[in-house]
Amino acid sequence: MKAITNGRFLLPNENGAFEEWTGCVLLYDEAGIQAIEDAASFEAACSGVTPTDVLDAGGRFVAPGFLNVHVHGGGGADTMDDTPEALTTLRRQQAAMGVTAFLPTTMTCPWDDITAALARVRTAMQANGTGDGADILGAHLEGPFISPAEKGSQEATNIFPADFAKLAPFTDVVRLVTIAPEELPRKVAGSSDGEQTSGLEPVAAAGVAPLAGCPADERDWSFVEACKRAGIVVSIGHTAADYETAAAAIQSHGVHHVTHLFNAMTGLHHRRPGVVGAALDTAARVELICDNVHVAPAVQRLVWRLKGKGQLILITDAMRACGLGDGTYEFGGHAVTVTGERALLADGTIAASVATLNRCLARFRENTGASMADVITTVTQTPAKDLDLGAERGALAVGKRADITIFDDDMTIFTTIVGGRLVYGGRC
Repeated sequence: MKAITNGRFLLPNENGAFEEWTGCVLLYDEAGIQAIEDAASFEAACSGVTPTDVLDAGGRFVAPGFLNVHVHGGGGADTMDDTPEALTTLRRQQAAMGVTAFLPTTMTCPWDDITAALARVRTAMQANGTGDGADILGAHLEGPFISPAEKGSQEATNIFPADFAKLAPFTDVVRLVTIAPEELPRKVAGSSDGEQTSGLEPVAAAGVAPLAGCPADERDWSFVEACKRAGIVVSIGHTAADYETAAAAIQSHGVHHVTHLFNAMTGLHHRRPGVVGAALDTAARVELICDNVHVAPAVQRLVWRLKGKGQLILITDAMRACGLGDGTYEFGGHAVTVTGERALLADGTIAASVATLNRCLARFRENTGASMADVITTVTQTPAKDLDLGAERGALAVGKRADITIFDDDMTIFTTIVGGRLVYGGRC
């Protein structure tokens, strides 16, 4: 048995909301969190725990391990790299930013390259619990089922229609898939949303309006339904959809996730609310990149007021340059120039970020004035619920996994524990 003492513990109250508690001792092992006790009672009764089993948090925050559901790379590695060492590098770098589990995220590349990446993720998942970094929960497939009109730094020539048959061999790997709902085909006469159909209209070529004017109820949603049956979360992103199509996806078809809100999608206009309007007007959970480059601080405050901790998931969307400093790097087959916190394609398009998750949390807290407990919810409890992992991850509670992060007021990470094992830092 191991113990953590002298911390500011972020624990769920009777309603599940995180609150800051002191005077506690958290007892855990590789089987999970065993008890959370009063410190005075623990010290009086627990003579069997030796000093080497006790980790003194030194008055720092003790929180559930962070979940990062959208990260491409870091430390010079990328999910698409054709080498198993890339995912090992990502595991270690994620642990250094307080992340205990994450979704390596693919790019819109040739399908053979994507399937090879998914195969590597599958192999890496089998090593969870044995390495020295964060767990891999599966993959986030960001493309190729997206809109050419909002491709961002994705490659247009590799975009093609959503096809569940392509995902079927990888339902054990893909946990989250980003799609452009307006690119879903028109229904074939006699088909239903619960059946995969054939003879569907193809995705529009780059620069061509996709199925212009096709109402949401005339689209074939069978891809979404098949993903839901397989336990794959479907997200709206890299999309030129209008408000009506996005709102129908969320409210009528259970698409409850939005990929990096504001970035690579139709924005909020007072007569054309777009995808942003649909995301803010519904109960969808939204990703937000809080590096102060992708989304301005004032907009972060607006989203916080509208969505709150239960519908907001902070992410990094980081690329291989994360942690390497200024320079020119590869991302999705494109050259990306990094200067400070900004990563740009040659045409000036903002590419993925170079931010760490703990730095994004610190900035978001500074920008919004939110409490530490509420900010941490956006990378723990909320993404765990979104991925249907709330029974084992996302909170410090008896019976859950011993995934724990210890950090100070400015979000400097001191210790990361995955499955009861110390994987980053040491004794505070």
